[in-house]
Amino acid sequence: QVQLVESGGGSVQSGGSLRLSCAASGYTYSSYCMGWFRQAPGKERAGVAVIDSDGITTYADSVKGRFTVSRDNAKNTLYLQMNSLKPEDTAMYYCAADRCERLRWWSRLLSRSYTYWGQGTQVTVSS
Repeated sequence: QVQLVESGGGSVQSGGSLRLSCAASGYTYSSYCMGWFRQAPGKERAGVAVIDSDGITTYADSVKGRFTVSRDNAKNTLYLQMNSLKPEDTAMYYCAADRCERLRWWSRLLSRSYTYWGQGTQVTVSS
């Protein structure tokens, strides 16, 4: 049974930093693509950053240069380092996973591409 548990969310001021973590279990972690998504109230869930089994990363344009996704296969953990946070980054952040072989490169930032999801962790950025 695949389980994803996010942590590290919180409240910060604009310009601050947070590091999110996602602990995974129940599957062969290293062979899966892992992603971070976010959903603000009244908006659709959107892709933020994805990392595949080879460590290749993909970012949404809105976070390029500010966010860094990484994975530790020995610890079965996914990370999202978020710097220079802005109020528009405020959202619930979700971790997602699926077999990389199921994903096309163009679909990696689409939430509908992923089968497994965590419960989310809230990030609030104040101005």
